[in-house]
Amino acid sequence: MTGTAPQHTRPEETRETEGVDGGVGLTALLVAAARAIETHRDDSLAQDVHAEHFVRAAPACADWPVRIEQVPDGDGNPLWGRFARYFGLRTRVLDDFLLGAVRTGARQVVLLGAGLDTRAYRLEWPSGCVVYEIDRDGVLAFKHRVLAELSATARAERVPVPVDLRGDWVTALTGAGFDPAAPTAWLAEGLLFYLPAPAETYLVDTVDRLSARGSALAFEAKLEKDLLDYRDSAIYTATRQQIGIDLLQLFDKGPRPDSAGRLAATGWSTATHTPFDFTRRHGRGPLPEPNDALEGNRWVFAHRTRE
Repeated sequence: MTGTAPQHTRPEETRETEGVDGGVGLTALLVAAARAIETHRDDSLAQDVHAEHFVRAAPACADWPVRIEQVPDGDGNPLWGRFARYFGLRTRVLDDFLLGAVRTGARQVVLLGAGLDTRAYRLEWPSGCVVYEIDRDGVLAFKHRVLAELSATARAERVPVPVDLRGDWVTALTGAGFDPAAPTAWLAEGLLFYLPAPAETYLVDTVDRLSARGSALAFEAKLEKDLLDYRDSAIYTATRQQIGIDLLQLFDKGPRPDSAGRLAATGWSTATHTPFDFTRRHGRGPLPEPNDALEGNRWVFAHRTRE
């Protein structure tokens, strides 16, 4: 939303709406709706009881489905079936990654571009764990309001860090209590492909600089040579037509850097997987199809093994 707020709208409500009701912020609501659908499946891969409340709280998506039974063509729908199942699988895999990192010693978790992530509330964290959530003020304010209305209780110390990742987020993070000398679990979920290549490289280099030995990083990348080759794919077409989000307008279309290789050169061990690898591992999720918008998606897992 832009322009002057109506007289009956509180300033904080306008700030929240600006955070999630347009652009990349709206994609956070798409992922929340997908998590809600996943939560209610009989064969659910991940549970997020808060997700549907975000969807219902935002005017832009108040009529979106939060259960697959609310979708007329069910799992045959490319958006609320296959794409939503992709987000459910991604949630599960990254949940497992973060819990694995804290089991091996990390006590700081940093969510880069946290969006409507509720991991601080729904995962079983060990004692002393701190979850830092970095995102724009409007996004975090909207999330805080919805969770406060639910009387939700975090299972770790949750520290919101309201700053745009295009700004000085390092100063904001360290000012919030982050300790670069301690092992950290970092997550950039659904973030990097919105950034120009130099911004991705800066972010990855900064994570490297702030990471002690024993730290871990997971991020999602897209490796297609030309994203526009998939403009008429079932997923992108359904997302445009059904909810008005043109993902290809939001994604950066320039060449992508080799962030995994960059990390490997500075003391990290890395592993790169397709989402389909985890579909096969878990026995559910998307599999390859012709003209597949997911074909270039990669999930990268890195561990700092030396200084």
